[in-house]
Amino acid sequence: MKNKHIDELIPDYLDGSLKGEDLRKMEQHLAECPHCQKELEEMKQLFNAFGDDQIEVPSERLKAQFEKVLETEKSNRGQVVQLQAQRKENNWSNTFLKVAASIALLVASFQMGSVFQQRKADKDIALLQEETLQMKQTAMLSLMENQSASKRIQGVSYIEEFESPDEAIIKALGNRLLYDENDNVRMSAFEALAKFTSSESVKNILIEALEKEKNPSIQVAIIQALVQIQEKKAVKPMQKLLDQEDTQPFIKEQIKAVLPSIT
Repeated sequence: MKNKHIDELIPDYLDGSLKGEDLRKMEQHLAECPHCQKELEEMKQLFNAFGDDQIEVPSERLKAQFEKVLETEKSNRGQVVQLQAQRKENNWSNTFLKVAASIALLVASFQMGSVFQQRKADKDIALLQEETLQMKQTAMLSLMENQSASKRIQGVSYIEEFESPDEAIIKALGNRLLYDENDNVRMSAFEALAKFTSSESVKNILIEALEKEKNPSIQVAIIQALVQIQEKKAVKPMQKLLDQEDTQPFIKEQIKAVLPSIT
């Protein structure tokens, strides 16, 4: 039995808690070790001092050893407490970080899923809208070629469905304005085209229609539209109408009133 074990066993030996083989080894060691015998005696004096009413002053060596052991114990306890506190704090921090990371991952996954679903929904809606417009454009172009004037007017009215009609629609409307035999169809086509006078194609169609149109009501409507956008290229066909003998007098008066504003 090594001396370092004696420090642990002497208190148990003094209070009688050592039993069996441990007690036998302890007694055998004490019988052979003078150093440990001295430690035992000093420990007895310490125990007796706490048990007696009148405390005897222990030896300076025992006092110094006791204070050393006490300081060591305090130091060890302080380290243990600090280590446990730090461990608890670290465990709590790690747990908190894991929970926070899990929540953040869950929220991010949900948000990403929502974003992808929204993008897919937007894409599907855009595709559906495009397909719907293509169907309406097909129906519009088909109706404008119908033998029935009312059907052609119905086809022209589909222009309301298109914010930015393509060249195919503009060309189809232009053909109705330039070549349709029905006055009402031509007027409907003009009204549809007049909404897109920022287009060069529409401007050119209106100028060509002014040169060919014989219906006074449609002529006046076209003149007013061209004057409103200050189209310089409209001056020549207006001057031509002034020179023509078959031009209605009130049309000539209209042209004379507005022509200076665009020349």
